[in-house]
Amino acid sequence: MNKTVKGIIGLSAVLVVLGGGFAALKLTEPKDGGESSQPETSENAETPVSLIRDETVEGTDPSTGADLKGVVKSVHVKNQTDEFDVVQKPKEEGKDYVTYTIDGYQDVVMKDSVIGTLAHNANGLKSTQTIEENCTENGIDIAKFGLAEPVITVDLTYETGAEFRLLIGNETPMGGTTYVMIDGTDDVYTVQSSTLANYSKTINELVETEILDAPDDYPIVNSLRIQRQDIDYDLLLEYVGDSDTNYSGGTSATHKMVEPTDAEISVERSINVTTGMFGLTAEDIFAVHCGEEEIAEAGLRDPFCTVTMDCADGNVYNLLLSETFIDETYGKCCYAMMEGGNVIFIVTAEKAVWAELQPGDILSGMYISNYVWSISELDLTCGGEKYSFRISQIDPDAELENPKVSDFKVTLNGAEIETERYRQLYSFILSSDAETFALDETVPDTDPMVVLEFYDWYRDERVKVEFYEYSAMSALVVINGESKFFTSKAYVRTLMENAAIVTTDQEYKTTW
Repeated sequence: MNKTVKGIIGLSAVLVVLGGGFAALKLTEPKDGGESSQPETSENAETPVSLIRDETVEGTDPSTGADLKGVVKSVHVKNQTDEFDVVQKPKEEGKDYVTYTIDGYQDVVMKDSVIGTLAHNANGLKSTQTIEENCTENGIDIAKFGLAEPVITVDLTYETGAEFRLLIGNETPMGGTTYVMIDGTDDVYTVQSSTLANYSKTINELVETEILDAPDDYPIVNSLRIQRQDIDYDLLLEYVGDSDTNYSGGTSATHKMVEPTDAEISVERSINVTTGMFGLTAEDIFAVHCGEEEIAEAGLRDPFCTVTMDCADGNVYNLLLSETFIDETYGKCCYAMMEGGNVIFIVTAEKAVWAELQPGDILSGMYISNYVWSISELDLTCGGEKYSFRISQIDPDAELENPKVSDFKVTLNGAEIETERYRQLYSFILSSDAETFALDETVPDTDPMVVLEFYDWYRDERVKVEFYEYSAMSALVVINGESKFFTSKAYVRTLMENAAIVTTDQEYKTTW
């Protein structure tokens, strides 16, 4: 090894030893020539002190004889921004514990678990360290701890009548702990800052931000209607039930669009539309106990968007939304409130999906969703030819749990063909996607490129789908005489080619 390298390594080892000794000396060096400031260990750590340790917080209720085991009756909190009283809620029947709310806000849904800490945390507060004792006698200026004019005061009143005031000062230089003392005593302590965090909250921060409670078991949403000022129609989704396992359609969505047109919707893209009102959470509160002035200021007197959710359990919910705006903290947002409510919330546009939703956003793309074996008649007219398929169950009395190709026979223009060839052709028919809506398009007076007519015995419905040439790339889809969608013209041409080879053994084209 190079001598220079050896020398560096050796010197480093000496420095490590010396450095360790120096560090040890510094850690045990007396503060100002006094006691050692060696860090606390598990053997010499200071025993935590209960700040409120007066026996007057316990006793017996003279009227009922009940034990009063240090139960807080009320708390008065004064912080940098707000001043409010925490009071007991009426006890619920069968429950012997106490819950709390904010006085004057009993008609507002509050964050009960957070409010509970305002009573419990001060009541059970324990020190992490005793900083000074007998401050007056020892001439200690408590102003340096932020306790001469404390940032926060917490007044606790117990059921026994005992009263204490907690003074909350500055956070310690190292962070994580805060200086506190009990008013009327002369000792300064530190406590964990986390136990005091909620005493600095504003009233608005104590209001529940979940706009509509998410139940354990969601009720069926019979219908969801969206009314908006920027569109001249309603968007209405209705419940159609769970899909049948044997004769289901091509979509598993439990809802379908019925306004502005009949259309299948995507399960993934529609679930937050149909049920997203449950558990909808705001980012912030705009106004509590809002009056006409605040409602008008938020644009909710004549709301930009109204979402009506009609549920099978008999409840109807109306959510009012404003136009979107840009919030400096949360980005694109809108104001929201439940009709008849008294709190206006700030919700991100990402969560308030109804404010900017367009029908095409939740369209499944599949405009023919009928299951292959629920169709008994299918007529396809294209290229001057008509293909009439008739599908029947081989054993009409059999109850089929999982229908399959071998259970059916198919005829084309009266002659039997391979059932699998028909199934493959129908599978291709289902593969067409609706690219966009074409609700305002006039039905052409020209002959369609393809006409597809079928009868679904399971749904007991007849459907006629016509494909018209629209542009170089697009075809217009007309269903039962109404313009509905645009689709790829290449798909229509490929459908015509596949129909022409149905009785051959040529492979169908599956791309276009």
